[in-house]
Amino acid sequence: MTQTVSVWLVLLAAIVAANLPFMSHRLLAIFLLPRPKSLALRLGELVVYYFVVGGLGVLLENHAGQIAPQGWEFYAITATLFITLAFPGFVARYLLKQRI
Repeated sequence: MTQTVSVWLVLLAAIVAANLPFMSHRLLAIFLLPRPKSLALRLGELVVYYFVVGGLGVLLENHAGQIAPQGWEFYAITATLFITLAFPGFVARYLLKQRI
């Protein structure tokens, strides 16, 4: 797998994972809950998915060669990007009028 394919794979995984908490009624898209998910639970899922996608990125980077050391700036920027990618799911869940 080339490095370009790896980058696109991580970006695609980040887009899907960032919106999954807002599109799914299940906890981590697996476990059925007796009550609807709260915003706090959805944000907790978002943090879990951030680390899952980050792990995928580290795995692919390790496969391509040496893992580059990162400082706090890298994690601040990637977390902000992940939250930005979650915006369409947040809008669809909380800001659009739900038609029943």
